[in-house]
Amino acid sequence: MSEAWIIDACRTPRAIGKAGKGALWELHPQHLGSTVLKAVAERNSLKTEEVDDIIWGTSSQRGKQAGDLGRMAALDAGYDVRSSGMTLDRFCGSGITTVNIAAANIMSGMEDLVIAGGTEMMSLNGQPGHESMSPFLDSGNEHLRDMHPQPHQGVCADAIATLEGISREAVDDLALVSQQRADNAIKNGHFDKALVPVLNMDGSVALDHEEFPRPQTTREGLAGLKASFAGIADYELDEKGTTFRKLVQQVYPDLEINHVHHAGNSSGVVDGAAAVLLASPDYAKKNGLKPRARVVAMANMGDSPTLMLNAPVPAAKKVLDKAGLKVEDIDLFEINEAFSVVAEKFIRDLNLDRDKVNVNGGAMALGHPIGATGSILIGTMVDELERQDKKYGLVTMCAAGGMAPAIIVERMN
Repeated sequence: MSEAWIIDACRTPRAIGKAGKGALWELHPQHLGSTVLKAVAERNSLKTEEVDDIIWGTSSQRGKQAGDLGRMAALDAGYDVRSSGMTLDRFCGSGITTVNIAAANIMSGMEDLVIAGGTEMMSLNGQPGHESMSPFLDSGNEHLRDMHPQPHQGVCADAIATLEGISREAVDDLALVSQQRADNAIKNGHFDKALVPVLNMDGSVALDHEEFPRPQTTREGLAGLKASFAGIADYELDEKGTTFRKLVQQVYPDLEINHVHHAGNSSGVVDGAAAVLLASPDYAKKNGLKPRARVVAMANMGDSPTLMLNAPVPAAKKVLDKAGLKVEDIDLFEINEAFSVVAEKFIRDLNLDRDKVNVNGGAMALGHPIGATGSILIGTMVDELERQDKKYGLVTMCAAGGMAPAIIVERMN
């Protein structure tokens, strides 16, 4: 079986994902995708007619993000029409899954040159054609709801914190670390290699820096924020009086949820896109493409749909087993900060050195553009392995429905 090599990775800055407020909200999501696709082609002098496929992640595929965004973004970027494209949805895990599928296709010998990535414009929520869907993740399937009740993810985060005995202080402490590390990374240029500015249609710069971080964040400021999900937990969702709290209590009837998450220790709502270029060794050698990393192993894992956010730990264990590696062999970890408790539990369960986890901050500071985040994290991992002269990196993240994809990469240069 052939190897899959990561040649390059780039991404847009992340903009505040609110209509009328963020820097990118008036642009088309295809334009964000085409921005990174154009950049990765130019940076590597690609013959776009030789790109076998573009595998894209977009979780909210409606309104402007409908209609196979990966293909449309490639056409918008000026790619040859022979470079095909597809778009998939594994919720938050989409951006890792696109890279994993691209790598698998190359390793199988089916393809030689593939671009994976994703786009999410969360500022589209509530705009025409992008109206909110059912409040239930099951999209109104009451039979499924009886089998696997699936609450709001923020309520899940609070339920996990309660079950695990993880305090408000602990999740706030990690949120502060995320802001501090992101600020340090930005000031010291850790993201510069990957960052591609987004231009307006007239060629002027729309955004060339991270818009979401709050470096002024303090522990006292976080402690003063009101928990966000208590009211959401008790909001009546239908005429039967169903609430997210009741959905949790279908499985955990005696659980009194301690609400500890808020805007400061939850992932930021943002717009962004990312692309990762992968190639077979033969294609890379023939075309002068220098590999930066190789894909060592990939895995997918499911877990409780009701708690929803707990699959990253078993996913990490599974991908380590596939790679024939141990936790101690991994130099750096990226675990998406969907909510602070996800990263905190990941660190505790695997007994990790905190200085090896999310070393440049995470989604609590930088934001989480759902379909793109996984690809962003993989690019960040490759950059950081190079910067620190380290060998192995593991990337994983929770996804709605109780899932987690994972990947291990090895630095090559």
